[in-house]
Amino acid sequence: MATALVIENDPTDDLRRLGEWLTEGGLDLRVLRPHAGDALPADLEGYAALVVLGGEQQAYPLPDGSPGAPWFPALEGLLRKAVRYRVPTLGVCLGAQLLATAHAGLVERSPSGPEVGPGVVGKRDAADADPLFRYVPLIPDVLQWHSDEITELPRGATLLAASTRYPHQAFRLGDRAWGLQFHVECDTAMIADWARDSDLLAELGYDPELVVAACDRVMADVEEVWQPFAIRFAALALGELDDGTTRRSLPLLGQ
Repeated sequence: MATALVIENDPTDDLRRLGEWLTEGGLDLRVLRPHAGDALPADLEGYAALVVLGGEQQAYPLPDGSPGAPWFPALEGLLRKAVRYRVPTLGVCLGAQLLATAHAGLVERSPSGPEVGPGVVGKRDAADADPLFRYVPLIPDVLQWHSDEITELPRGATLLAASTRYPHQAFRLGDRAWGLQFHVECDTAMIADWARDSDLLAELGYDPELVVAACDRVMADVEEVWQPFAIRFAALALGELDDGTTRRSLPLLGQ
């Protein structure tokens, strides 16, 4: 069975539903938790895919110039190798931001303020030619929970989804690496954990119970969109999805 390497940056943001969907798609998952001391590999030899999850850290340097987490330089190195060697890659929230910064994109504290709770994003025209996004609805449901944003995409990146306040909601780098600013992995229990004693919600003046209830109401809608997306990502990693790099000729009628 093909194995995807999963990097968990924060114990509060695990694979959850995304892990179930990737396993359903046929991938074995090896989860490394550098926040708990797991060492990152030097390369992606033997892995069919790379998945990088979210977290409370920031993708840009701290005021003293140190990285947002001690393992981020090594993780950015893996992300560069993934793009260079065309290893199917999926970055979620912080993972998407690290994919951007690893390739000279810019991540900053969002000038539009935090984005929290259920929402929608709008597909861009380029998504129609994307092997994963072409099947996503025009205005898909998503879950948001971030204070930072990608203010400049890496050079050559393809913008796939945007919203009014946050223009870089999803992008592709190369032909096999995707970044999602929003969350698709969460279940209601994860959101409830985030909402408990949340400084972010307090800053916004949001009622935690109302936020959790609002997210819970869209869980089925999020799954309807992003479970098939995850299955297609797994198929790509397994070599079972036509990603547009080869063209298949249809047989002539009567043959």
